[in-house]
Amino acid sequence: MFAVLAYALLAVSSLVTALAEPGGTPDADAGTLGLPSWLAGPLAAGTAQGPLSVEAVWGSVPWPFLAVVAAVWLVPVAWLHPVRERQRALVVGHTLVLLAIAAGLTLKAPAFIVFASIGYPLAIAMFPARLVMAGVTLTALVNVAVQAGPGARDTLLAVLAGVALPLVAAGWYVSAEHDKRRRLVQRLRAAMEENAELNARLLDQARRAGVLNERHRVAGEIHDTLAQDLVALIGQLDAAGHAAGHAAGHAAGHAAGLAADGPAREHLDRAAALARRGLAETRRSISALRPEPLEHTDLPQALHHMARSWAETAGVDLRFEVTGTPVALAADVESALFRIAQEALANVAKHANATRTGLTLTYTDELILLDIRDDGLGFPPQRPTDGFGLDSMRQRAGALGGTLTVESEPGHGTAVAAAVPAIPPTTSDGRR
Repeated sequence: MFAVLAYALLAVSSLVTALAEPGGTPDADAGTLGLPSWLAGPLAAGTAQGPLSVEAVWGSVPWPFLAVVAAVWLVPVAWLHPVRERQRALVVGHTLVLLAIAAGLTLKAPAFIVFASIGYPLAIAMFPARLVMAGVTLTALVNVAVQAGPGARDTLLAVLAGVALPLVAAGWYVSAEHDKRRRLVQRLRAAMEENAELNARLLDQARRAGVLNERHRVAGEIHDTLAQDLVALIGQLDAAGHAAGHAAGHAAGHAAGLAADGPAREHLDRAAALARRGLAETRRSISALRPEPLEHTDLPQALHHMARSWAETAGVDLRFEVTGTPVALAADVESALFRIAQEALANVAKHANATRTGLTLTYTDELILLDIRDDGLGFPPQRPTDGFGLDSMRQRAGALGGTLTVESEPGHGTAVAAAVPAIPPTTSDGRR
């Protein structure tokens, strides 16, 4: 766009200059030695009067020649604009030379002041921010200076220097302040993004705390109502069975009592079995909401006791380690890690045929890491499995915003790694 604008201004200036000249543009003639008149005249003068002077040579250079030089010099503009940030010195040097050519054209023909104004948009578009004002001021100096008469040039330069230097200094200062404000805005935006992230984390923790409170409430309700009612029901069924057998024995003798007691006793025993099964399921649900070992101790000790009991039962050497500084965690974080460790060790006992197992709990500032390793048979992790264990562990870690990875290879053991956020406990946890 800027290259097209520059060529358009050059064409307009050239056309106006050509139309203003009587007889059009200079033509070549058969002057001295068959050279053009603009070069033959100075050469002839130089032959008659001595060496050529700079003024004589400059005066003999026609404006079309400078216009062609300007057109050639404008060619790299389209290439320089995309690389202006990386090639700043080259861009500034190219623009200064272009201004010099425009000044020479303006000295030749005043109409080229139109072309010289290309320095304004080029300075704004091509120069670094702190040099834009300098480029604009320099363009103004060129435009004014080339049109001033010989007698007014000293005064003009003094006035321009008194105005131009403060303008350049002011432009530099304004650009520097703009850069400071831009950096301040960037830091403010980064702080706002960080605050938004912290707010999201707080909302997530509040949501998890609400879920935890609800789980504790449901567990308490189940324990205080359904579980107690099932215990009472089992007691009543047992008492009814004993009473029915005793009454039947007194009414018809021992043989008749056995005959009468058989069907009734079978129904009572079946009802009692169903009640006991419901009680077991209820207690299992309560235990799933909160692992019992965590009600009386912290996570490292609960894992230590569980690991020691598992090693004795499975007959597998297990090494348990805790690294970092243990800190109190939210109840659902400790529950999830405890259940993941339980499930992983259960899988080792069922499928791995391992001789050694390692369990490591690592505390960091942001994450809690749980690693379970064994030297067992291993398996291809990408192979679909019928069990629910791996999916359950992934769901527990994912529910906390964490991850669970499984690395295994047939014959080279298995490693399960869980990483969950280190969420601190809330006052509603109601434990320890």
